[in-house]
Amino acid sequence: MPDTPSKMSFDVSARRKDAHGSLATCKDAAITLDTDLNGRRDAFNPAELLLASVAACMLKNIERVAPILNFELRGVEVHLHGVRQDVPPRMESIRYEILVDTGESEHRLELLHENVKKYGTVFNTVAPGTRLEGVLKRAR
Repeated sequence: MPDTPSKMSFDVSARRKDAHGSLATCKDAAITLDTDLNGRRDAFNPAELLLASVAACMLKNIERVAPILNFELRGVEVHLHGVRQDVPPRMESIRYEILVDTGESEHRLELLHENVKKYGTVFNTVAPGTRLEGVLKRAR
């Protein structure tokens, strides 16, 4: 009988603190959530958390594949822009720009981008239900 690959699992808890915010926790980390109907400047709202999750997925995937590809990397920035539609409420589109500080060739940048799109857990969860598109390019 062949071995089946083990599956990763994740646990997050969230609780309402008051009418202005909530708190999400996992492991030893906590994030204040903007659940205030009027919004908060000092916390991520649910849509911003989704965008941050996509960005974190891209960054983590780059950290994972850079050593495998022997990709020389000095720094990475990810910028995202999401558009929400009202009816039904959902994230209609997400545009991203990944800026990589590297001396690698254009071909190697394309290879890195393909790996980001192919192996990102959150990226591949969001992509089927949202127009998710963008570029990976050299930081200037």
